Amino acid sequence: EVDVVESGGGSVQAGGSLRLSCSGSGLTYTSMAWFRQAPGKECEGVAGIYYSESTYYVDSVKDRFTISRDYGKNTVYLQMNSLKPEDTAMYYCAADMSWYGDHWYEPAKWNYWGQGTQVTVSS
Repeated sequence: EVDVVESGGGSVQAGGSLRLSCSGSGLTYTSMAWFRQAPGKECEGVAGIYYSESTYYVDSVKDRFTISRDYGKNTVYLQMNSLKPEDTAMYYCAADMSWYGDHWYEPAKWNYWGQGTQVTVSS
């Protein structure tokens, strides 16, 4: 069974930190990524990782968020520091057997998705 499951969301005050985890099963995923969607906004690519080495970020989270991966465990993490109220969103993990290069941030490219975990940052 192919499955992607996120955990680690929650509520935090601005300036705080959270760590999200995502475990994939059923396949060995070449690439994994985190997306987020705030109410009334489009789904946005936050960070992506190809195997365990190549990482990519949207500009708004660079120097605050870090994506990492335990390739053997098919698990990806998103360490989020210096959180801001505008980071509030539902965060989704995506996984795939392919890597989409410069188009990694496009949700439609990814085939396997988790159910999401809520992150709320209060001011």
